[in-house]
Amino acid sequence: MNPAANSYSRLILFNKPYGVLSQFQPEGHWRGLKDFIDLPGVYAAGRLDGDSEGLLLLTNDGKLQARIADPRFKMAKTYWAQVEGVPDEASLNALRQGVMLNDGPTRPAQARLLAEAPALWQRDPPIRVRQSIPTAWLALTISEGRNRQVRRMTAAVGFPTLRLVRAAVGPYTLDGLAPGTWLDAPINI
Repeated sequence: MNPAANSYSRLILFNKPYGVLSQFQPEGHWRGLKDFIDLPGVYAAGRLDGDSEGLLLLTNDGKLQARIADPRFKMAKTYWAQVEGVPDEASLNALRQGVMLNDGPTRPAQARLLAEAPALWQRDPPIRVRQSIPTAWLALTISEGRNRQVRRMTAAVGFPTLRLVRAAVGPYTLDGLAPGTWLDAPINI
């Protein structure tokens, strides 16, 4: 293999489906990235839990990986969260100011109620539905990435997350990416 052929930085945008880990090897009942991406030398820049969906960035460049994933760089990540119940303005304001979690307060977030559900694919398996409890969609933008942070934030204000989709990381979005597909992207961060 020609070392010069692999000397450029590469950034991959991947729409991670539900049930897939942010690692190449499968584990337990979770699938791994190798089922979708056969590119040697690229690694996830950050992670999404197996039960979360959406944009995952991968790169072969360690410095770029750190710039994307390290909370010190405060790269914004936007999530669409389908929550149980309909948050009121006080709950949204709490998210905007930062909420207390068991590992300390969160940084302030951008939080808004979406007027309608985002145009998404069907999730397999579908979320649980309770006929007597409505659901709503929130757009949350955070600049840190603690373990299961968005889920814990919505639960802290009384609205458990039922479905979580990462829609954007910095300037990169899910636009045009079907679940389980990826593309090379220009590096502009």
